Amino acid sequence: MSVARERKSFSPEFRETAAREVVENSRSIASVAREIGVHDTTLGNWVRAYRQEHESDAAPLGLTDRARLQELERENREMRQKIAFLEKVAAYFASEQR
Repeated sequence: MSVARERKSFSPEFRETAAREVVENSRSIASVAREIGVHDTTLGNWVRAYRQEHESDAAPLGLTDRARLQELERENREMRQKIAFLEKVAAYFASEQR
């Protein structure tokens, strides 16, 4: 007895929005996939297709620009983590005051 898995269908707009979230906001495929409820591999395929479709849209970056972009993306991720932590701390202390 085999259990057939129901295949979900996603609109092209949904796929593009999810892929854009990864590409433009420098988020990990795993975290976005968890948020929207799809498998990492599925989202990875969407991201790859999105990048192929839009690779000519952006002017190529020089070596120094690319290095600076990577540094800013790393800094952005760290800041997002710190903000998330501080929001949790603030919520904890706010609930303690009641």
